Amino acid sequence: MATAKSGRQRAAAPDALPVEPVDTSYLRTLVGYNARRASLAIIETFMVRMAPYDLKVVDFSVLSLVAHNPGITSRQLCAALSVLPPNLVGLIATLERRGLIERLPHPSDGRAMGVHLTPQGTELMLQAEKTAFDLEMDATSRLTDAERKTLIRLLQKVYTPAD
Repeated sequence: MATAKSGRQRAAAPDALPVEPVDTSYLRTLVGYNARRASLAIIETFMVRMAPYDLKVVDFSVLSLVAHNPGITSRQLCAALSVLPPNLVGLIATLERRGLIERLPHPSDGRAMGVHLTPQGTELMLQAEKTAFDLEMDATSRLTDAERKTLIRLLQKVYTPAD
């Protein structure tokens, strides 16, 4: 059996013949193609390494935003993650049932509830964010620190609206 980079086992085809290379030169000139290939490589590893915490990408993203923005509202979470409110409701409820977050009245908006990490959520995120940092460093190990920062800055320019 072949082992994928993520550590998962892949079964080799019984009569696997070598695959003749194809010309991908045009695709390799496209930002979307390259961003997607890089994303797939990182997300696969992310899912494997976050499995012990039972976190998917969106769970991690929500909990990280809550950790760094105590009292964040659901509306702010939706805006930051480009998620529709109905999609966030179930996620918040699940994280609350797991004892990772709690909703408390917002101090300045009487109609809103602020989302906070529980002590259990804080502990989990300390470990999960360290794991995320380590996997990002592993995934980009062929880049220098300056190249890594430049890559992040350039990707942000692609998806962040111009001022």
